[in-house]
Amino acid sequence: MRDFAAIDFETANHELSSVCSVGIVVVRNGSITDRFYSLIQPEPNYYNYGNTAVHGLTDEDTANESVFLEVWKQIEPLIEGLPLVAHNKGFDEACLKAVFRSYQMDYPDYQFYCTLAESRRQLRHLPNHQLHTVSEDCGYILTNHHNALADAEACAEIAMQLL
Repeated sequence: MRDFAAIDFETANHELSSVCSVGIVVVRNGSITDRFYSLIQPEPNYYNYGNTAVHGLTDEDTANESVFLEVWKQIEPLIEGLPLVAHNKGFDEACLKAVFRSYQMDYPDYQFYCTLAESRRQLRHLPNHQLHTVSEDCGYILTNHHNALADAEACAEIAMQLL
């Protein structure tokens, strides 16, 4: 696949709609052409300890940030006409659908591909298929795991090799 947008969400709590950050990496003609990162005021707006322990984000980080609806207005033109790719599409696609429902937005039926599923199919020699393991096998060292932009970039690098 030569044209796509890799996407990654981090969530504030157990609700899939509680996206608190998003990373997007746009690939056109097999090269990264654009990157986008934003913090987001989550809905519902509270943080679980476990989520914060994973990504390090807290209420203080997002208290003055835009809500998803406003952030998506910036993302939409970047990804228009592109399929989306995520490492564990089940999670990221579910987050996207949940937050669209939460803001009563019409979901445009994005086409999603999954680098996790593809790595399990193609890279059977790996001890696990976590993002950092797969990206390293593909020659990309993920240094800021659970930062949405860093994870989206790792996903894009994997997708350029496996999809």
